[in-house]
Amino acid sequence: EVQLQASGGGLVQAGGSLRLSCAASGFRFDDYVIGWFRQAPGKEREEVSCIDPSDGSTYYGDSVKGRFTISSENAKKTLYLQMDNLKAEDTAVYYCVGKQVGTREFQYWGQGTLVTVSS
Repeated sequence: EVQLQASGGGLVQAGGSLRLSCAASGFRFDDYVIGWFRQAPGKEREEVSCIDPSDGSTYYGDSVKGRFTISSENAKKTLYLQMDNLKAEDTAVYYCVGKQVGTREFQYWGQGTLVTVSS
């Protein structure tokens, strides 16, 4: 069973930093693209970032480029999202997601972790 367990959310002031973690289990890490989506109240779900652990290739949404960094520790099957220079508009529930390489949609979603940025 594929499981994605996110943690690390919290309250931070604008300009501050947080690091989210996602512990993955139940699948071969290298066979999946894993990443982060977020959803703010009243807004549509947004893809934040993703990484292919097999080759390290990454994607970032325009709104987070230059501020967020995604990484993975393959031996521990753990995904990270380092979020720096946080803004109030980054406030959202962040979800760890995964999909098999070559699949269009993210098939697996973990529970969310809330990030609140105070201005």
